Amino acid sequence: MELSWPMKLRIAASVATGVVLIGLLFWPFAAPPEPFGTVSLLGGNLTAFSAPSLALLAFFTGFIAYFVSWPHGREIGILAVPAGLTIWGIRSGSMVNLIRRTAVANQSELFAALRWEPLYWLAIVAAGFAGVLLAQKIKTAPEPEKTEEKPKSRAIININEIIALVASVVIAQIFINAFAQGIRLPDGKIGSVVAQPPVEQIVYGVFISFGLVAFIAKKFLNVSYIWPTIASAFVTAFAIISYGRQDILQHLSSNWPTVFFSHSTLSILPVQMVAIGTLGSIAGYWMAIRYNYWRKHG
Repeated sequence: MELSWPMKLRIAASVATGVVLIGLLFWPFAAPPEPFGTVSLLGGNLTAFSAPSLALLAFFTGFIAYFVSWPHGREIGILAVPAGLTIWGIRSGSMVNLIRRTAVANQSELFAALRWEPLYWLAIVAAGFAGVLLAQKIKTAPEPEKTEEKPKSRAIININEIIALVASVVIAQIFINAFAQGIRLPDGKIGSVVAQPPVEQIVYGVFISFGLVAFIAKKFLNVSYIWPTIASAFVTAFAIISYGRQDILQHLSSNWPTVFFSHSTLSILPVQMVAIGTLGSIAGYWMAIRYNYWRKHG
């Protein structure tokens, strides 16, 4: 079940669609006004006009990507929008730059506001998904024959989806802290602190973490990448509630330079978490399908 060259080209074309339309062409509307600024609703250049305009562009991007990657647009077109947002996450400044613009006394308010920002980026990704679904309504691809499987009750499916969502949030925290960490140093009060990782480490760590989460969710609960993708919008909030309390922030500001965090997840911008997490979730889901295929036919 290896990817053929035509399939690889379709994936590349879908990703390129998002990179060009969102990552490059719309970048001037989202680029931070100062060097090393961050792409964020709190410290970026997104306005009341550009924020909803981005949602419309995401919808259009998903719509176009569906036909660019035909006849597998339903599976591949969804890569376009998170790929474009990932370019923003790479070009953006780090979380440290956002914190440095905030007074120490206001850092708890900053993190409290950051808890909800991932929902906006998830809505942008969802707009791209909606564009793909509309395109599918217009031109439906021929579906391969499916083997008959014993259907599960709706209740069991719903329970599996809830478990997958909650487990994805919790497990992603563990993986991100392992794969996306910077330098770790011991701390007498909170155990240890981690330095701001470089953007390359963030891309690798978040992608691998959500890839593993989606693989586990598909393998053991038989749910789609949708649930780990949704979980990417709640990982930041969970980390802030758990590791970004006011007493911890006060301890860090009093004893450590700004580049250190109590948990690796707090060093990742919401746009990076959702965009890269979505790509990782999709990749992990399909890796689980390939793994199951190898187990049966290998």
